[in-house]
Amino acid sequence: RITSRPDAPAPALAGAGAKGLVLATETEVFGRQRPRRPAGRAAVVAQRAQIDQLLDFSELVEGDYVVHLQHGIALFRGLAQLDTAQGMREVISLEFDDRVTLHVPLTESHLISRYVGLVKTRPQLGRIGSNRWEKTRRAAEAATLDLAAELLAIQAKREAQPGEALPPDNAWQKEFESSFPYAETPDQLRAIAETKADLERPRPMDRLLCGDVGFGKTEVALRAAFRVAMAGKQVALLCPTTVLAQQHFRTFEARMTGYPVTIRALSRFQTKKEMEESVSGLKEGKVDVVIGTHRLLSKDVHFKHLGLLVVDEEQRFGVAHKERIKQLRAQVDVLTLTATPIPRTLQMAVTGMRDLSLITTPPVDRRAVRTVVTRWDDQVVREAVQRELARGGQCFYVYNRVDKLYEKAQRLQELVPQARIAVAHGQMSEVALEEAMIDFVDGRYDVLVSTAIIESGLDIPRANTMVIDRADLFGLAQLYQLRGRVGRSKERAYCYLVVPETNAMTDESRSRIEALERHTELGSGFQIASLDLEMRGAGDLLGGEQSGNVASVGFDLFCRMLEDAVHEMKGEEVAHDVDPELSFDVEALLPEDYVTDVGVRLSLYKRLASASDEAQVSDLAAEMEDRFGPPPEEARRLVKLMALKTELRRLRALGCEANARVVTLHLREDTPLDPAKIAALIRKTHGAWKLTPDMRLSRRFAEGDGLGNAEATLAELASCLKDG
Repeated sequence: RITSRPDAPAPALAGAGAKGLVLATETEVFGRQRPRRPAGRAAVVAQRAQIDQLLDFSELVEGDYVVHLQHGIALFRGLAQLDTAQGMREVISLEFDDRVTLHVPLTESHLISRYVGLVKTRPQLGRIGSNRWEKTRRAAEAATLDLAAELLAIQAKREAQPGEALPPDNAWQKEFESSFPYAETPDQLRAIAETKADLERPRPMDRLLCGDVGFGKTEVALRAAFRVAMAGKQVALLCPTTVLAQQHFRTFEARMTGYPVTIRALSRFQTKKEMEESVSGLKEGKVDVVIGTHRLLSKDVHFKHLGLLVVDEEQRFGVAHKERIKQLRAQVDVLTLTATPIPRTLQMAVTGMRDLSLITTPPVDRRAVRTVVTRWDDQVVREAVQRELARGGQCFYVYNRVDKLYEKAQRLQELVPQARIAVAHGQMSEVALEEAMIDFVDGRYDVLVSTAIIESGLDIPRANTMVIDRADLFGLAQLYQLRGRVGRSKERAYCYLVVPETNAMTDESRSRIEALERHTELGSGFQIASLDLEMRGAGDLLGGEQSGNVASVGFDLFCRMLEDAVHEMKGEEVAHDVDPELSFDVEALLPEDYVTDVGVRLSLYKRLASASDEAQVSDLAAEMEDRFGPPPEEARRLVKLMALKTELRRLRALGCEANARVVTLHLREDTPLDPAKIAALIRKTHGAWKLTPDMRLSRRFAEGDGLGNAEATLAELASCLKDG
């Protein structure tokens, strides 16, 4: 048997043809294959870190504004220890209007969320004991009903449009997908499956694919485009910049080589003749996939049978272009890619009105970018570039002023004489810009000195060091996008943020730099998005007319109200969860010496208090033990207490008081307990059970502790449910 590397050509043997012998490589027979590795421990740890970031409760610092669901907006004053009848308790201290302080038990931390309203606007603090907060909430709820009606009308219009369902995967699709040289992440596979399911439905797809920089959104778009093209329809990929369009063109061309798919680019990188040929080919149906900038939306561009429109970073297009995209959206399948993550609460609010796929897990073996904040120093910059060149890599040097860009390139050349330096900016001619970018991608240059033109989508695995000169002049989301251009391989990447003296920067600039320096973890784009939202304000996300309502109750609560309003407008029952107040005679907490980090401890309390069922509490307990080791007795009791709380919520119990002698439940009128079964239980136990007219149900015990007695009480009540 003759073996060869999978990608090696078959060896030519003298006289082989005469003997009727043909040698074929494994690749030629089965297509290019690659090993599929399951997500390892690193991926699991990264996913857990992502959960903490999504909840973002761990980022609270003293003086931050928060929203208490029942009392309104307050100032976070940190954690405090209180001596209570049940022993020492750790509580969250909140300051309301008139300097009134409320101590919230950590088991009720889910009632608190970060306040995000409008930039530079001080919200009005809630007043304990007044009805001001109730009036504010009612006004905001009315506004969410109007907004929900508008969003659902858009969805209904799309649902009513007829579409063409694509057939399921064929052998070519499977072969094409197997040629992907990396192991897909679980989120990637889910997004691919959701997109394919949309394409197979007889209605136009409108899916938003939201994922962090470098997390594999392009591969999802590639597979969807291939599927549509092989079904005989045309695909258009719309990009905000010519550089990104050229990068996508090269990626698509490389992946689809060998298949009967004709791909063309349509941007200012093409000559007039090439553009005319592409436009003509689209009209006649000779071009299957076209990748371009807003030129694709011109009136002279006509498709013979457009099946899929992929829009990369739609928010970067102008109003007129968005209108044209909106027209196409009602008629053809649309897949929108965005690397600007949306906050989790907004994601929950719009789910059901727009199809949404999230990619939050990083690729296997990806490492976080090491971020360094520094003032300009010749030695630091020289060493940064030389270190990268010494390991065979490339560098980006970003400075966002064209008039001084060549000066910066000259200075860098003096510092590192051996470096081959190219310059790129948007004012260059199409030919010169294309040559500079392609030569850098092909490795003919070591350093690319450019403006922020490289911000979106460039994928150059060899480039793993970036210097951003005057980083204080960039926006937070823009800095995050720029940093995402490096660290796209297994190599450790570095990003140097060069800033002036501290007193020469504005407060907002300092906040942006500190945020980027602090959030270096993989997938921290969701955290960055939340911080960016705080700095810019939330009005634009839901429309300017909603700004006042967002400011009055905070972004998080407004989105929860919107979610309820959507369910209500759909005619679905909105059951407002009960939040039982707990009073137990046992010490149940996470000790400081078990979970030492205050932020992580707060986050765990919130996740436990927010758990919807006992299984979720068990999962969190297993996660805690995995992260911090076997829990002490106080932590075990907390887990039991939170599991009990989920059952109390199911029984619609407003409160539970439990000690060694008696357990009392204060039930809401809509409790699922059957009155007849409760009456029978009271008769049968001869005074152990008691029910008062104000719906207080109590159970007496001879001995024990509050936690054990409460568990026994709920176990007895399990047989009294209406459907039991």
